[in-house]
Amino acid sequence: MSVFPAPADKRTLEEGTVLSPRFDASGLVTCVTTDAVSGELLMVAHMNAEALRRSIETGEAWYWSRSRQELWHKGATSGQIQTIVEMRIDCDQDAVWLKVEVAGDGGCCHTGRRSCFYRRQPLRAEGSAPLVFA
Repeated sequence: MSVFPAPADKRTLEEGTVLSPRFDASGLVTCVTTDAVSGELLMVAHMNAEALRRSIETGEAWYWSRSRQELWHKGATSGQIQTIVEMRIDCDQDAVWLKVEVAGDGGCCHTGRRSCFYRRQPLRAEGSAPLVFA
């Protein structure tokens, strides 16, 4: 049983003040994480109900690892704990946006980079070019 109530109707979902996340068929919502100061996009991950609940209760980011099929406290092993400064929910409550401060060296990516978005795809006439490291 989820700790989050189902919305009574669409208006309540979109205009109400009750958190009623719409988890997908796998029980997940997408979570976008940015740096609270710079606004830099750090990562995109997923949360199940337990990860969302723990994130709210602790003020630190918790996610659901789809590859490991387990709850994941970001930074528990790396020291790069993400302290949540602000949590926002989108209009139809199927996505979460975390604004965080990152402990440690400030990295978020498992590759050791600050952001998981470290490559750029060329567009238009250059669209067939390889990815470019940003």
